[in-house]
Amino acid sequence: MTQMTAAEAAVRVLESEGVEVLFGVPGAAILPFYAALRGSPMRHYLVRHEEGGTHAAEGYSRARAGRIGVCVGTSGPAGTNMVTGLYSALADSIPILCITGQAPRDELHKEHFQAVDVAAITAPVTKWSVCVMEPAQVPGVFRKAFRIMREGRPGPVHIDLPIDVQQAPITYDPATDRALEVTRPAPAPEAVRRALDMLAAAERPLLMAGGGVIAAEASDLLVAFAEITQTPVVPTLMGWGAIPDDHPLQAGQVGLQTQHRYGNATFLESDFVLGIGNRWASRHTGSLEVYRRGRKFVHIDIEPTQIGRVFGPDLGIVADARLALEALIAEARRRRSEDRLPDRRAWVEACRRRKRRMRRRTDFDQVPIKPQRVFREVAASFGRDARYVTAIGLYQIAACQFLEMSRPRQFLICGQAGPLGWEIPAATGAKLAEPEREVVAICGDYSFQFLIEELAVAAQYRIPFVTVLINNAYLGLIRQAEKAYDMDFEVQLGFENVNAPEIDAYGVDHVKAVEAMGGIARRVFEPGEIAPALAWARAEAERRRLPVVVEVVTEKVTDIAMGPEIDRIEEFEPVEGPVLEDA
Repeated sequence: MTQMTAAEAAVRVLESEGVEVLFGVPGAAILPFYAALRGSPMRHYLVRHEEGGTHAAEGYSRARAGRIGVCVGTSGPAGTNMVTGLYSALADSIPILCITGQAPRDELHKEHFQAVDVAAITAPVTKWSVCVMEPAQVPGVFRKAFRIMREGRPGPVHIDLPIDVQQAPITYDPATDRALEVTRPAPAPEAVRRALDMLAAAERPLLMAGGGVIAAEASDLLVAFAEITQTPVVPTLMGWGAIPDDHPLQAGQVGLQTQHRYGNATFLESDFVLGIGNRWASRHTGSLEVYRRGRKFVHIDIEPTQIGRVFGPDLGIVADARLALEALIAEARRRRSEDRLPDRRAWVEACRRRKRRMRRRTDFDQVPIKPQRVFREVAASFGRDARYVTAIGLYQIAACQFLEMSRPRQFLICGQAGPLGWEIPAATGAKLAEPEREVVAICGDYSFQFLIEELAVAAQYRIPFVTVLINNAYLGLIRQAEKAYDMDFEVQLGFENVNAPEIDAYGVDHVKAVEAMGGIARRVFEPGEIAPALAWARAEAERRRLPVVVEVVTEKVTDIAMGPEIDRIEEFEPVEGPVLEDA
């Protein structure tokens, strides 16, 4: 029988499960695992902080279907540093695996150096967290971890490995082992028929595509079902890209912040919503009284406890999104062939009319630059194929309101948790997942300072992508434009004695900071400078194989459309915008 250490067995399982990339920071308690990595075809990237490693793993998993990002760290603070990334992954149903070293088993109760019950700490933010106490269990634990990450609602797993467990010899033959089977629930036939009955009975129905549609690789089926039934689609933030924005049945996003005003207007006109793989998030619904009034709901989700978690639907269906859509399509085709589906042309045209007329302006020429203009130039420069990565804040909200998506997994975002500093490591992971795709990180000035050291990872390993840094806290702008800010701005922030025109309100010169990390950067003040700077950034990133940052100095305060309820969005432009050609 084959003999190897438990750490070597863990590495062999990772390889057979399709892992290609690991992000990590080595330390004493995880060194046996790192020794076992020698000779492995898996590539390891040394990150600068364990939280950055988890976000890189997130970016990798989010960008590439079927692959799982892995983050590795030592004992103690390495595991506690991973908590934020695990929470972000759990909140958005992203499968990542975090592996930590641990003190020897017989020292765990003796306050050993860097010995803490990391498995207990990470339990609330994972699908499963385990400290392996028996070496022979290691292969089975790793197999179980991959099944748990993939089965049902996807999510993260944490495995804690005491150093003596890693070093112990075990009997393990990879030739006799394989991945565990993953089951997917199919919908009950009667439930499918009732859902179609309710859809057919509605006058103004909508389909709501959540992140579960993308996770199930079912976007093509969603579009097919929408076309067969002629039902407009409102994707959620996590489901954005499940149907292309320029598809005639794409009716916009709904919500309090990351929304389109035509999406909200259409939703408020609807009388029936069929949600697939979505979770009725609070930033999406706002007041449930407003959200639910006058309409019926069907909710399809792979996780049984998601049904009724936020509100009780008129019909709940527990099913994998792909299997559910396959069944819905089969039933819809039967009914269409029997002329049992209603004509939706009037409703579809009303939705398209709102989409044409309720666009927001982006052609602003002011100095300081308005963020709307930034996104107009970004969209024009990178086109339909770029992958976007963004985190939290006004820049996230603006990105969702002004960019357009054409495919699944094109827009990567930490939707629920929203940790600052997420963009740079996530963009690194996304670029490694699909190197041939252009990656654009959208970041705000404050978030950029968190985990900026992860930019050095991209520089070290020659991972090229462009970051658009939107800075609305730039002090030097006061000296360059008379009406840029209130003249008391410096006093309010405690910078009245600062004589450094290159720093922003947080005392940072981002251009120099980027260069210190091995990247390249340029600062932009005028709207006409944005497009040339982005063209330069794309060319330099490709030529020099480095991360490139374009810092765009924008106005201090921007009136971005948002509100307390979906029927009370504060708009700062005429509601009836210019009539645009159909997307």
